[in-house]
Amino acid sequence: MVEATIDLFSRGRMQLDPHFMKEGAVLASMENPNPTLERLDASIHNAIIEHPAGTFLWDTGSHPEAANGYWPAALYNLVEQDDAADHELDADLAALGYDVADIDFVIQSHLHHDHAGGLTYFEGTDTPIFVHERELKYAYYNGATGEDHNPYVIEDFHRDLNWRVIHRDRTMPFEGIEFVRCPGHTPGMMATIVHCDDPGTVIIAGDAAHLEFNYENEHPIGGALIDDKRAWFESVRELKELERTYDATHVICGHDMDQFQRLEGRIT
Repeated sequence: MVEATIDLFSRGRMQLDPHFMKEGAVLASMENPNPTLERLDASIHNAIIEHPAGTFLWDTGSHPEAANGYWPAALYNLVEQDDAADHELDADLAALGYDVADIDFVIQSHLHHDHAGGLTYFEGTDTPIFVHERELKYAYYNGATGEDHNPYVIEDFHRDLNWRVIHRDRTMPFEGIEFVRCPGHTPGMMATIVHCDDPGTVIIAGDAAHLEFNYENEHPIGGALIDDKRAWFESVRELKELERTYDATHVICGHDMDQFQRLEGRIT
């Protein structure tokens, strides 16, 4: 355990088909052949981890010009974030009393468009950016070819950045901070576990489980958002085992609006 704090803060919200978050969320049936389909509000959030080694930023959110042509039109048509311009990273950090220059380390859970857009603020700096090797390789390949129809925007990460690449599936690069590769959503999806003196162990699962519903019920995400379903199940079950082993106080999911609204601010 280490003397550390975690603050969860909003970077906006997306609207998207619920099937992306819950496989088979809305199904036609004999009794209801034309069910109502409404888009789901999904939270985008980042976290500040204050640790004896420095200030960590977990994920960087969407690029502020996402709605103005920065995200490809086909992607934006499926996943809309109309408030991205209201959530520039420097402004959201300033609201918490931080400057971008105060960030000592960045942890990128993965490199999808709604998680890596703020890397532009670290271009040309010495700020270490932690990312898994499998994620960086896959993101570049997919961003360049689009073969797997995954939502990577190569301009997010094809920048002058100080990459600190994680090669192992599980590692503790700092006392009390653990990275665990959780493939399924993407090959290099990485959960962060913080072993705090208070409130205890917190698992930041990120998109290893988009919603508490996914995590608690082992119900997968759907569509192009799932890269490997078998791996997804294995990752969720590993996180549950770690939750039990560490007696974790929180498992923070990647896009659960209800959970975010309960936990926003200092994690206690």
